[in-house]
Amino acid sequence: MNLSLPRSTGKWVMVLMVSVLALLGLHSTAEASHIRAGDIQAKSDTTYPFGDPRNNPRRIFFKMVLYTDFGLTPVDEPNVTIFFGDGTSSGLAGVPRFSRTQVTEDTYRNVYYFEHTYTADRSYTVSYIGEFRNTGVQNMTESATQSFYIATRITLNAGIAVNRSPVLTAPAIDKASRNQVFLHNPAAYDADGDSLTFELIPSQQAGSISTALANNNTPLPRVTTGYVLPNEVTPIGTKVPYLGNPGGGTAIFTIDRFTGQLVWNAPNRIGDFNAAFIVHEWRKTPSGSVIEIGTVIRDMQIVVKPTSNLRPTVNVPQDICVVAGVEVRKKVTATDPDNNPVILTAFGGMFGRANSPATFVQTGAGPTPPAQGIFKWTPECTDVAAQPYTVLFKAQDKPATGDVALIDEKVFRIRVVGPRPENVRAVQSQNNVRLTWNRYACQNASRLRIYRKEGPSTFPNDTCVTGIPASSGYVLIKDTTNVAAQSFLDRGDKSNLQRGRTYCYRIYAEFPSPAGGASLASLETCVTLDGRPALLTNVTVDRTDRTNGQVTVRWTEPLSSSPFSQPYGYRLFRGRGQNATKAQSKQVFTTTDLTSTSFVDAGRNTTDSTFTYFLDFFTAASAVPETAGPATTVRLSGTPNAAGTQINLSWAFTVPWKNNEPGHPTSIYRRSPGSPDFVLLDQVATGTTYTDTGAKRPLVQGETYTYYVQTNGTYGSPNLPDNLLNLSQELPVLLVPIPCPPVVTIRNDCEDLKTQALNRPGYFPAEGETYTNVLNWVLNPSDPTGCSTAIAYYRIFYRRTTDANFTLIDSTRGPSPNYSHTGLKEQAGCYRVQAVGAIGNRRSALSAEVCADNCIIFELPNIFTPNGDGINDTFRPRVSSPLRKVHFQAFNRWGVKVYDGDADPGINWTGNATSGERGRGIQVPDGVYYYLAEVEFADSKSTKITYKGWVEITH
Repeated sequence: MNLSLPRSTGKWVMVLMVSVLALLGLHSTAEASHIRAGDIQAKSDTTYPFGDPRNNPRRIFFKMVLYTDFGLTPVDEPNVTIFFGDGTSSGLAGVPRFSRTQVTEDTYRNVYYFEHTYTADRSYTVSYIGEFRNTGVQNMTESATQSFYIATRITLNAGIAVNRSPVLTAPAIDKASRNQVFLHNPAAYDADGDSLTFELIPSQQAGSISTALANNNTPLPRVTTGYVLPNEVTPIGTKVPYLGNPGGGTAIFTIDRFTGQLVWNAPNRIGDFNAAFIVHEWRKTPSGSVIEIGTVIRDMQIVVKPTSNLRPTVNVPQDICVVAGVEVRKKVTATDPDNNPVILTAFGGMFGRANSPATFVQTGAGPTPPAQGIFKWTPECTDVAAQPYTVLFKAQDKPATGDVALIDEKVFRIRVVGPRPENVRAVQSQNNVRLTWNRYACQNASRLRIYRKEGPSTFPNDTCVTGIPASSGYVLIKDTTNVAAQSFLDRGDKSNLQRGRTYCYRIYAEFPSPAGGASLASLETCVTLDGRPALLTNVTVDRTDRTNGQVTVRWTEPLSSSPFSQPYGYRLFRGRGQNATKAQSKQVFTTTDLTSTSFVDAGRNTTDSTFTYFLDFFTAASAVPETAGPATTVRLSGTPNAAGTQINLSWAFTVPWKNNEPGHPTSIYRRSPGSPDFVLLDQVATGTTYTDTGAKRPLVQGETYTYYVQTNGTYGSPNLPDNLLNLSQELPVLLVPIPCPPVVTIRNDCEDLKTQALNRPGYFPAEGETYTNVLNWVLNPSDPTGCSTAIAYYRIFYRRTTDANFTLIDSTRGPSPNYSHTGLKEQAGCYRVQAVGAIGNRRSALSAEVCADNCIIFELPNIFTPNGDGINDTFRPRVSSPLRKVHFQAFNRWGVKVYDGDADPGINWTGNATSGERGRGIQVPDGVYYYLAEVEFADSKSTKITYKGWVEITH
């Protein structure tokens, strides 16, 4: 490798060398280009295996490939200058060429290898400046004065570890012709499995090598002068039929973001064109985010020549997914409209590899039978990846001597997936499930993931579906990095295992980043645990009371074909509320007598509360108990309709059995005023609501009716409990109409307040003075129809304009239709009012929100006396509504600023100078001063007003 000059002295040596070259009349770049295309590849140090301490993560190996044309100029570059992006370069001596190979009759492939060791982790742009471009490039101006520039950006980061930049395996050497589609695909391949995207960019120039050397070894790339896309050069072409597009319309020049397929449909001018694109390299981080870790630029020349030859057509297989270890064998064919022979070639990252190499052999050139070739590849476990591999197949015809050969190309995608874990078996082990499977075939996988669901499932038998789809109903229960593992004991840690239920399992493998990828899921294996768990059957309210309520809980005994190992027993837990979890619940009962299957939970507030119960059956054979539940008490709610003519009931529950099944109706019981007994009012076959309209038994407005419901549940199996009757709490409902809602107004007369404030002596607001907001309202008797105007009192809700929620602040002492909110530091605030009925304390809907805003009032005095006597010592607003900010500036009579402050909305200037007058902190002398006050008020609009005036200062 050629070492760069030290940064401290190298710059001046380079300047001297450039000067000498200029004196000799020489140029540091050639006068005519021979470069047709080029790009730079990079990879981390691979001298030693990854992880070897001898590896230097900042040592990077590079390979630059240039495609050159010796048919136009004898210029050659046996050595090239490389700029490493860290202020160093290979110098004028350059990097020697490793090889030059003729790839067509007029094109050579030049390869240069070099390396560089960086001193710090960050991104670096490695670049090359070539000779001036050919004269007469059609899509830029003065092309002969613009250099050829390519670059690759790499990122050094300890979190990225080994990285290899994209490799563009297909050369850019094909010719174009007028009114025919031109194609180019770089067949980009990333050995690490990073995702690639493609983007067109303008061709770039970077001046001369000597200029870059003198500029601290740093090129300054910019877009070539006058650059336009090739399709924008006049006369603009017209699209021809291509891949189902009938043609017509303005010519296009595009690149597919994900495949890199460049299409020019279609050239309409003979000559040389230049184009460039950038390949972005993306990597998924352990946190799941995706970051760009590198870019590669390819600049290429497209030569459009006149010809009557027509392009061939290549036919490739449909994209596939293949399991690692299974051979891919596909036939590729091509036809030529002129019946010319066709040469078939293939490009991709799998060709020429040391392991699992791919082959493509052409078996016939056509025209009869058509040209064809056979592609073979057997991917290995190391080839599993989330992104598909691409194979570019190109067909190039062989026209008559002297005519221009044309091509067609298409991409074939192969996604390699991991094989499914084999021979997965599930067997019961006491109250656990033992899973076993064969040692996984791909030991380079990063983890095995084990899933479980209750009951069998349908699962797509598709090689392209890896892992476990979320829609399958499976739940992850174990994630292990021990890929060599062959067994797992499911003890129900994630969710309890219960006897009598069938559990099914699947396993799949994931592969390490950055390539990622996954395996097919194993075949489903299922096991039914023998016996039956303990089942909750009743959570019924025996007595409704706030202090002495009672709930009875019942359950069944567990069953098993083998004896339970002692110690064993039950633990019953109780939580408060409909959604209580076991972790939030308290143990209220335990026993080792398996025949003891009920518990009376006395002393509960069943009037106001719902209770949730969980039952654990524990045994010495299982570290994790079987849990039944949650099962809640039935909670009944009821309210009269708005007009107070009927009562709407609803009930809720969370239970492991099924209520409202056919043949299991819910019964509604009612006790009328003066009656000691409940009677059956009606039954509901399905649902959890009922409306007592009075049709079954009359209703009288103003009376209280008491209800409870009895649900009837079932586990839905002949071998499981049935007709599970559970009672709700008793619920009294007063049949009265809902109060009518208030319609509120708020008095906020800013003009009146402004008049009072400005015309009274002294300061406003004075010390301790506050605001009052006055609310008034009337009832709306038609919202809803039949609502009551008999009101006991009103509830007042308030929020500051900066608050999100309303807070109850007060209630009226009676049905007064007004309220004064006193003691406010500002007027701004919003209100809602709620009416409470005179009978039954039933509440109306909240009124619509009404808001008051701060008024806009501001006045500054014309004199103040900062003499320290405690009277009028500071300059502050004489009259002011609440302020958010004031930027105050004062100037003397010569226009010199003496004060500038915005920290205090109240200003409170003490007469000290902040600038411009004798010094900071010094009192300004007596006299008249002019001010500028930029005031932001604390109203809803943050109103801003600028006030100008004068003030006299006397000490």
